[in-house]
Amino acid sequence: MIRLRRAVLSAVTTELLRGYTDDIRQQATEKQRKDRAKQLWANRRKVRPALFAGLAEMAPGHERCMYCGDGQGTDIDHFEPKSLAPLRTFDWLNHLLACSFCNSNQKRNLFPTAADGSPLLVDPTAEDPLDHLRLVLPLGTYQGLTDRGRACIDVFGLNKRAVLVKGRTDAYATARHSIELWRMAMDKGQRDKATEIVRVSWNRPLVDVLVAMFHQSGHPAADVLFAGEEEVLDLLHDAELRSAFLHFRGVSY
Repeated sequence: MIRLRRAVLSAVTTELLRGYTDDIRQQATEKQRKDRAKQLWANRRKVRPALFAGLAEMAPGHERCMYCGDGQGTDIDHFEPKSLAPLRTFDWLNHLLACSFCNSNQKRNLFPTAADGSPLLVDPTAEDPLDHLRLVLPLGTYQGLTDRGRACIDVFGLNKRAVLVKGRTDAYATARHSIELWRMAMDKGQRDKATEIVRVSWNRPLVDVLVAMFHQSGHPAADVLFAGEEEVLDLLHDAELRSAFLHFRGVSY
């Protein structure tokens, strides 16, 4: 998971969403609200294209899942399930793009909460997952830094799905090669090639690996985190390289 910026919907779509929510709110009982929310969502043709377009714009890479970062985002997921919060069924701030595996096989209607009722899952459009999760780059596995991070690892199977773990280790090797190739291209004055390397790097699946590399290179314990990979760390500390890669994504670490 990586930090994402929430897109702004058109006034027309926003008004349609508000109308659906008002319809649900007018139902007399909670069961009726849930039934109405389910019915309206099943017939969301008027708003689905705009919702999907907004989520696709926000998603990492080429419409990757906002949870695992690997699978293609095909589903509009309700961060807080509509079965638990029917009034948030058409709440744009409650919509995320998910692959069918994360949505239907992993998350389903799971929505763990803390003792105070606050959600334990991390919404990447509302806060930075890096505050809750640390990727062990050579292993391709996540460590939970908080209860919320650990809940994400559990609910989405971030460490149990072998294809994700193997994919992250491969993505780490690819990312290392990319920054090396960028430096070589720049040293040869091949600026167009260097720009293309940056663009492709950010558009690959599992881009959380690249985010973790830049983030961890600035950690006080970076020498330990990159033990045995001093050349990689030196490149990640290269001011020109950092500027090129991070400016493209509009972030700083």
